[in-house]
Amino acid sequence: MPVAGLRFSEVSRRTLDSLATIRCVEGLILKLVVTPLLIGAASLAGRRWGAAVGGWLVGIPFTSGPIAFFLALDHGASFATSASVGMLVGTISQAVFCLAYAWTAPRLRWPASFGAGTLGFAASTVVLQPLEVPTGTAFVLTAAALVVTLLLMPRDSSKPTVPGEEAPRWDLPVRMVLATVFVLLLTAIAPLLGPYLSGLLSPFPLFGAILAVFTHRSQGPIAATRLLRGLLFGLFAPAGFFLVLAVLIERLGIGLSFAAATAAALAFQGFTLWLLSGR
Repeated sequence: MPVAGLRFSEVSRRTLDSLATIRCVEGLILKLVVTPLLIGAASLAGRRWGAAVGGWLVGIPFTSGPIAFFLALDHGASFATSASVGMLVGTISQAVFCLAYAWTAPRLRWPASFGAGTLGFAASTVVLQPLEVPTGTAFVLTAAALVVTLLLMPRDSSKPTVPGEEAPRWDLPVRMVLATVFVLLLTAIAPLLGPYLSGLLSPFPLFGAILAVFTHRSQGPIAATRLLRGLLFGLFAPAGFFLVLAVLIERLGIGLSFAAATAAALAFQGFTLWLLSGR
């Protein structure tokens, strides 16, 4: 009996190891397929409209959303809940990035403006890291910060124009590769950073920054500012997404909670698009 029991235990352990390996491989395939597809689709759709609407479109959590999904798969619902609160609060850091870039863009070239936005995001993350608040409070703070940032953004009275210059062929593949590398890197180091700090870092506006830099280079600072203002309108969607996800994921599980969070994000996107169209 002891020998039989030992053999059964060994078989069970090998089975569990095999299942864990399969799950890791499936997760890696999802990361390598889902992220670039989302980023590519958003890029192609955004090129059909002006800078502001393009910025609004990339407010959808194309990078932080998949990161939250993979963290939930890899580390469980509790880890994903804390990370979602961090991602919700991290939206404030995205707003700081937009504000710093927009105010420096008329006076500086794009590398300096990008650097200013990145420094603003980093400084905001340092300030917010000790601030672990309830989910509802985090949402109120984030929404208030977005409204204040929109009021502080520089304004222009010139007519918006639709871009006439075609993006170079390398532009779209580079965006897809950068976003995928970011997702792979952050999900790999998440256990070392912890759920909350991982959540704070994942909303870095990688896609929005790439769009802002390209727009700044090709169309000038005014168009880049319009794009960033549109991005700020779009950031209400990830705020709603992570609010719903943090509240529901431990109660409903991964599938239902992500479906509900996606519905909430789409509702916010519809409302902010209406506001942006009015502008």
